[in-house]
Amino acid sequence: MSANTTSPADREPEAPAVGSRLPRVPFWAQIVLGLVLGVLLGWLARHQDIAWLKDTLEQIGGIFVRLLKLAVAPLVFFAILVSITNLRKVNNAARLASQTLLWFLITSLIAVAIGITIGLVTNPGEGTGLTPKDGKLPEKSGSWIDFLTGIIPTDIITPFAELKVLQIVFLAAFAGIAALALGEKAKPILTLSESVLELLQKALWWVIRLAPLGTVGLIGYAIADYGWDLISKYATFTADVYIGCLLVLFGVYPLLLATVAKVNPVQFFKGAWPAIQLAFVSRSSVGTMPVTQRVTERLGVPKEYASFAVPFGATTKMDGCAAIYPALAAIFVAQIFDIQLGVQDYLLIAFVSVVGSAATAGLTGATVMTTLTLSTLGLPLEGVGLLLAIDPILDMIRTATNVAGQALVPVIVASREKILDLDQYNSASASPIDEIAPSDAERKVSVPATV
Repeated sequence: MSANTTSPADREPEAPAVGSRLPRVPFWAQIVLGLVLGVLLGWLARHQDIAWLKDTLEQIGGIFVRLLKLAVAPLVFFAILVSITNLRKVNNAARLASQTLLWFLITSLIAVAIGITIGLVTNPGEGTGLTPKDGKLPEKSGSWIDFLTGIIPTDIITPFAELKVLQIVFLAAFAGIAALALGEKAKPILTLSESVLELLQKALWWVIRLAPLGTVGLIGYAIADYGWDLISKYATFTADVYIGCLLVLFGVYPLLLATVAKVNPVQFFKGAWPAIQLAFVSRSSVGTMPVTQRVTERLGVPKEYASFAVPFGATTKMDGCAAIYPALAAIFVAQIFDIQLGVQDYLLIAFVSVVGSAATAGLTGATVMTTLTLSTLGLPLEGVGLLLAIDPILDMIRTATNVAGQALVPVIVASREKILDLDQYNSASASPIDEIAPSDAERKVSVPATV
């Protein structure tokens, strides 16, 4: 008896005949199933007071996050090192780098403006029932002195041992620039670095395939631990964060694609969706970085440029965590503590969001960025304690917005510089995770002379 099988590449597979293989469940569907199962198990653990189920969900989610973080330090180092040295292969590298930074700043300003506007319209801190006594000092905080002095490490080991991503970025950038200065003498080191980076990305892909299981644990524990009663106190603030991120994600970004890059926004989301959905679950820009770079290349951005722009963005480009969220958080905390903010304070929020976004460093959560904003405005840091209660719920949409922006800017810059492969962009599709994995044939994209 013969079995008719359908190719994984078929866009519209026919219903399998009797005896054929069951069709694969798309990765996005696995994520959705994980979300639904997580909510159900979390509700069950909370309302039936099943302690072992709550602990199990916590362990499953925690193991997934730890596996992602395990590769963060070496991944950031080698990704930044290789990306800087890859710029030597790109025409007008300095112009591309400056344009990338410029569009990082522009999109961050737009995002923070949206966050401030939503906060002023909705007043998220009023009517919550929360008081200053409900807050507590955060375990980690940030200030401009810490930010500026913390960039340069005191030794090589500590940044990797304590996962100080900003210091790792500094070390990698320093090593990359030194390698460029050495020229051919640094070729063995660069070859080794590229091999190590590929190894790390391959290992991380195995972890990424566990995202649906991690989703069950992360969402389930959030529901079991926090419950809807606590979340209801933050209803307006939570809605503001989601609305602000969705406005940027599905309003600002498509507008920029259509008017500035002059490409079809729908194609962007079709191509970038695997990275966006993984970011929503993992809550880690760095953990999602291999997928983000892959989808950016599949959207027609030259590999040599994408390998610079995406790692750079994963550690500095945070429209969700470093723009929308801190703006809303500052307004929320000020209203809880009955402190009036003036025009100069809102300008300071915008400044901190644009300049200090590297403080988030692509890790899960935005506590350091929030404390940096509050301390700059002179607001009580106890306000961060009020926000920690629902941070995981908010961090999902924030990270999804971060990652979408990290893929967006390279597309915009590549299009403006006439190096975007439009045929490839227009044929982009929401491929399953395994179809964009590093095991695929590597494509080498040549970069034409910039017009």
